[in-house]
Amino acid sequence: MAKFLKIIEFRKLFSLMLLVVAASTFQSCSSTKDSKLLYFAHSLPMSHPVHKGIVAMQEALNEKSDGKLQIKIFPDGQLGSEREALELLQIGSIAMTKVSASALSNFAPEYQITVIPYLFRDSDHLFRNLEGEVGKQLLEGGSEYLLRGICFYDAGARSFYTKDRPVHSPDDLDGLKVRVQNDQMSVSMANSLGASATPMSFGELYTALQQNVVDGAENNIPSFVSSNHFEVCKYYIFDEHTMVPDVVIIGTKFWDLLSDEEKGWLEAAAKESVAKQKVYWAETVEENMKMLKEAGVEFIYPDKAPFVEKSKPVMERLMQNPKLKPIIDKINSN
Repeated sequence: MAKFLKIIEFRKLFSLMLLVVAASTFQSCSSTKDSKLLYFAHSLPMSHPVHKGIVAMQEALNEKSDGKLQIKIFPDGQLGSEREALELLQIGSIAMTKVSASALSNFAPEYQITVIPYLFRDSDHLFRNLEGEVGKQLLEGGSEYLLRGICFYDAGARSFYTKDRPVHSPDDLDGLKVRVQNDQMSVSMANSLGASATPMSFGELYTALQQNVVDGAENNIPSFVSSNHFEVCKYYIFDEHTMVPDVVIIGTKFWDLLSDEEKGWLEAAAKESVAKQKVYWAETVEENMKMLKEAGVEFIYPDKAPFVEKSKPVMERLMQNPKLKPIIDKINSN
């Protein structure tokens, strides 16, 4: 445990150094008389389907603007964690990032609705809302917190995975320390289902699993694979408790500097990339499922009804919030 804590402290110190460098290096985004360059940082590896979607946006923007507005991508956590990237956006050190909507809920509370267990019935229901009035409200509402949403990317459904024992019902989660994202809604979600929620940086999770600091985690299939967590956890439980999208964000400090034409280029490129990213996601999940079976991971498909029932207090609690209730009602009726 002491060794694990030392590793955490070293990583935090290293991240802080990166942020200092970033703040000085990117304080003024590269710009010439004929072109602008937006720095885009995110924490996923280049093999991930979401990164491929960002590359599609980069290529589409370059084409639509004839090179006048471009994106430079810094993947794989080069400039820090999701939270650190959001903070860099707020102070204007970088222009854009991609984060999980759950991480964004720490900054823009309306995004809490995306972590409500079983709120979205399936992928069609999810994107019918995200690409409609609800999604527009969420994306534009983030501007109040200096974080203007551009589009949503498919991040599939999140499910539990464990090291030493399978999970067939919420009762099987009792006593298990499960890593969740560092936001209150993720903690509430896992605790409501019977687990002992343990917030932790995703970059620290592999070591934590190895050293029995936690007994499992929850995420989508591509992240389960790209993180190599399947090497430690051999049970993947398709309870599919949440469908938390990824969100492409631009800091308002940069958004407000763009002309209407430039904003149009960026939004059109983003929309084009969304369609491609969904294809990349589906292809990656299919490939990953085959690989996981060969690696000896056991897939468990539990009855979801007990999970749905046990998690209901999370939604009921949020329905008492006068800002969130109308959004939740809209989603439920759509």
